[in-house]
Amino acid sequence: MQQLLQEPDFYRPVSHSRTTLTELMIPSYANFGGKIHGGILLSLMDKVAYACAAKHAGNYCVTVTVDGVNFLQPVEVGELVSLMASINYVGRTSLMVGIKVIAENVKSGFVKHTNTSYFTMVAKGEDDKPAKVPGLLLETPDDARRFMEAIQRKEIKARSEREFKEIKTNLELRQNISTLAGQRCQLGFKL
Repeated sequence: MQQLLQEPDFYRPVSHSRTTLTELMIPSYANFGGKIHGGILLSLMDKVAYACAAKHAGNYCVTVTVDGVNFLQPVEVGELVSLMASINYVGRTSLMVGIKVIAENVKSGFVKHTNTSYFTMVAKGEDDKPAKVPGLLLETPDDARRFMEAIQRKEIKARSEREFKEIKTNLELRQNISTLAGQRCQLGFKL
């Protein structure tokens, strides 16, 4: 298997690693308001991202970044949560896993979309160094669209990080104090 991963023309289809994890939301997962803790959902997303990435890579994978964690609707105790993961993009050693989370009330049959997130994973070899991953065979127009969206997402994120780093580096408190005007804060120190 390791030999195959070194070949530049080795591709795996998106369908090879598509993974769904379904779990019943039990009372111990809930907060005092009866809603499922966001941390529980994040943990489940990390598990399904790992399973999906490891299946594609054929190696151990680690989480590098998580993007798009917006909880759109609450998840209730007793609902079945399904996390559907697929590889949206691959680099040389990295993989972007798209995850759609839905919750289903089994009594009423009502299904709601609660979250979509993107996990960037890196494959690790036996030496614990980043390992090359197979290319991605895009089987459908949706697969191609997701790959292109991932490229755009990476570019936007890199640009945003560069811009924020520049802002942090060049931010002078005295010159920019007016930014705080109209905000819900007070200075507890003197300039």
